[in-house]
Amino acid sequence: MKKKHVGIIGMSVMGSNLCLNLERNGYLVSIFNRSYKKAKEILIKNPNKNILCFKKINEFVNSISKPRKIFLMIKSGNVTDIVINSILKYLDKKDIIIDLGNSFYKDTIRREKYLYSLGIKFVGAGISGGEMGALLGASIMPGCNKNVYNKIKSILISISAKYNGVPCVDYIGPDGSGHYLKMIHNGIEYGDMQIISESYCILKNLLKMSNLEISKIFSTWNKGELNSYLIEITKKIFLKKDNKENYLIDFISDVAKNKGTGKWICKSALEIESPLSLITESVLFRYISSLKKERCLASKILKSTETNFVCKNKDFFIEDLRRSLYLSKIISYAQGFYQLRIISKIHKWNLNYINIAKIFRSGCIIRAKFLDKIINAYKNNFKLKNLLLDNYFSKISYKYQNSLRNIVSTSILNGIPVPAFSSAISYYDSYRSNKLSSNLIQAQRDFFGSHKYERIDMKGKFHTNW
Repeated sequence: MKKKHVGIIGMSVMGSNLCLNLERNGYLVSIFNRSYKKAKEILIKNPNKNILCFKKINEFVNSISKPRKIFLMIKSGNVTDIVINSILKYLDKKDIIIDLGNSFYKDTIRREKYLYSLGIKFVGAGISGGEMGALLGASIMPGCNKNVYNKIKSILISISAKYNGVPCVDYIGPDGSGHYLKMIHNGIEYGDMQIISESYCILKNLLKMSNLEISKIFSTWNKGELNSYLIEITKKIFLKKDNKENYLIDFISDVAKNKGTGKWICKSALEIESPLSLITESVLFRYISSLKKERCLASKILKSTETNFVCKNKDFFIEDLRRSLYLSKIISYAQGFYQLRIISKIHKWNLNYINIAKIFRSGCIIRAKFLDKIINAYKNNFKLKNLLLDNYFSKISYKYQNSLRNIVSTSILNGIPVPAFSSAISYYDSYRSNKLSSNLIQAQRDFFGSHKYERIDMKGKFHTNW
């Protein structure tokens, strides 16, 4: 039997598409799935490919040339540990396991430490792009030892997305950095989707626009600063009809699901004291959306004030909305990259934010035109603490802030929930303020708990008998 170049465990849609991606790029691929039938289907649907599937895990492992390179495309959590343990006894030292699942970064750190003690190399690689990314090229975020990355670099480059010929993959840093970055990616994705949905809600419910009109607006927006994958697909969503010729968007439930990465990023923000307010609001909004029965009941009991919104100039208002969306997007990314900065210091990952922004330019869900602005910001100042402090972003923030204030205040006065937009302007005002109301909080803490406080006119910590 001719030895395979790589192996893949997990033949769900992502795993099967990755298999085809590798095969298309010249690799011989061995595949294994808990259900042999599912793995066999890959061969049936794709005859005459350089793919072999196996019923037994030992046969699968032995079919791969040494040092083995085995990709895991399976669910995160305990399942990953079970699969790793199932192949350990068949592996040799210097073999490499590459986990492409949505694993929690602390699990990745633990797994790498354990496997390295056995002489097995481990890579925790975040991957974004969904089904098509796995098939045609994804954004890939590998975290591992640099020498191990160099051994799989050519494989990852071949299956990655390309932006003007530049691969959307690069070395991120040690151990769990790759999966942490994927978590940040997903958090920014949550934020992007939330502010887009709030924009849609305003257009639909405040301006009373049709789906066709909204699609045209998003199409126009996608030609400018807001150009991105999410805006591109959103304009198409509004045009899709079901088999009864109804606009599908009007018949989709308003209960938004989540897979847990949003919760992870919020918990991490609390642990490392990162002000991730917009993204956190986006996660919380999904939770409140799940309270469908309670919301239906509350809608009959809790009433809004009666309003008769009149838009004096629709074009001006839509432009305010566009600016609000762009500024909120900037703040979402600023919060995400700020959290990366904090975690990088804690774990001494030495993250390269220029390369990270480059990785996101194609293949992934948050790919957007303005990532080039982020790249330029870090090129101008590699030690930049917050994107809002960059010359371009600070000017845009100043120019667009009144639009965001107008959209938020108008929405609130008319009973339109805009938690992410509201959070964006609140974060902007908090971050730019040289004096917050927190002095009162410090006084209160000292009053009831003798926690002490600092003064602005002298050094030291003080307690007062209030």
